[in-house]
Amino acid sequence: MTQAGTPDGPWFNDLAAFLGPAYLRNAFTMGTEQEIGFLVGALDLRPGQRVLDVGCGPGRHALALARRGIEVVGVDLSPDFVDLAREAAEREGLPARFEVLDVRELAIAGEFDAAVCLCQGGFGLLGGTDEIDVFGRIVRAVRPGGGLAVSAFHAPFALRHLEAGETFDPATGVLHETAVLRDPAGVEAPFDLWTTCFTARELVLLAATAGVDVLGVHGVTPGDYDERTPTLGHPELLLLGRRTGADGPRTD
Repeated sequence: MTQAGTPDGPWFNDLAAFLGPAYLRNAFTMGTEQEIGFLVGALDLRPGQRVLDVGCGPGRHALALARRGIEVVGVDLSPDFVDLAREAAEREGLPARFEVLDVRELAIAGEFDAAVCLCQGGFGLLGGTDEIDVFGRIVRAVRPGGGLAVSAFHAPFALRHLEAGETFDPATGVLHETAVLRDPAGVEAPFDLWTTCFTARELVLLAATAGVDVLGVHGVTPGDYDERTPTLGHPELLLLGRRTGADGPRTD
């Protein structure tokens, strides 16, 4: 166990294997087109550019970008989710490639025009201990001047809406909850979830350590990305920025 109480190893993989394609039935996935439409405009993404999707899951954001003519590489630790993403890309003939990769081992230098890490991705599931290093790795994958979009669960919202049976570790910002999930056949089972939460100020400070010029930190909900000041009613934060060219934390 880590200091945040999260288990060692890829705990999310069991959840992903159970959900499979049923993941895409969740209501929060229905807003993918709105989210990508906003990010394309906010980061000035254009056909022919290369984008890295970190913690891509079954590829919903990567595939939406690829449908716009953007070349996408998606990485995720779950082989089940990566298989789903590959099958969808092959079925539609999209310019998207997917790889199984632990984000803590991401070691790419300046190969992409932008990077996105959305819906907690790999960044929000690390147990409150590896975020600084992983954020730096994501930034270093982008060329100087390239765009960055990272979403994170909002700590004030999590505390304000803490429910019975949920715990919040103030030392690491990790929210623990048990959720009942449903597989493709409709079978239900409980799973433990550990999500690292942030304040807007923490994301700004994190960006500063990694050489990111912050364009804004916005309060968002799934399927409703926009430029707005975070409030206590926003469950997620969305950091938008551009790599300045300064080196962030080392990846070797």
